[in-house]
Amino acid sequence: MQGSTTIDQGTDPERPVRSIVEKLSDFADEDCVSLGDIADAFGAQSFLPMVMIPAILVVTPLSGIPLFSSACGLTIAIVAGQMLLGRDQLWLPEFLKRREIDGEKAQGAMKWVHRMADWLDGHSRKRLSPLTRWPMRKWLQALCLVSGLCMPFLEVVPFSSSILGAAVLLFSTSLMTRDGLFALMGIVAMGGALVLPLTAFGML
Repeated sequence: MQGSTTIDQGTDPERPVRSIVEKLSDFADEDCVSLGDIADAFGAQSFLPMVMIPAILVVTPLSGIPLFSSACGLTIAIVAGQMLLGRDQLWLPEFLKRREIDGEKAQGAMKWVHRMADWLDGHSRKRLSPLTRWPMRKWLQALCLVSGLCMPFLEVVPFSSSILGAAVLLFSTSLMTRDGLFALMGIVAMGGALVLPLTAFGML
């Protein structure tokens, strides 16, 4: 059953995040790339990479593009929902698959993403692994789903969508590397993202 903690085929088990980022970087050389192109390149069973990729993109300066965070959030929610349901084949709606990213903007955004990927790979290891096994892995997938659904509503609050993206990135890295500490870090980041709009609107 897909949506598990296993590393997808074609992903370097020693540097899983870096290998996803490098594959994503290949698209930055194009004038324009669609989300559908990226999904096709990773394959119909690459659920974790397709949760991780929009999370990576939304923590970059690309999140400043109007409605970009919303598109990333919906993608995360749809993919995470399919992981929860245990689907074998990834499905994305056409309106998301047609969403395009300017290659030049993507190239600039990817410059520091490699360092982030190296940090995640360098600091992740198998620890607190029960937090990444069934049934807890389903809770992490559910948190990815909730984070994605919240992004369109929090786009008007600066940094909140990016913090949620960081939380999803930590959750997906946790599932990919069986690092329960990253799951806990993701919960903290998610909590911070949800507190931020309450503070911004004077509700706390």
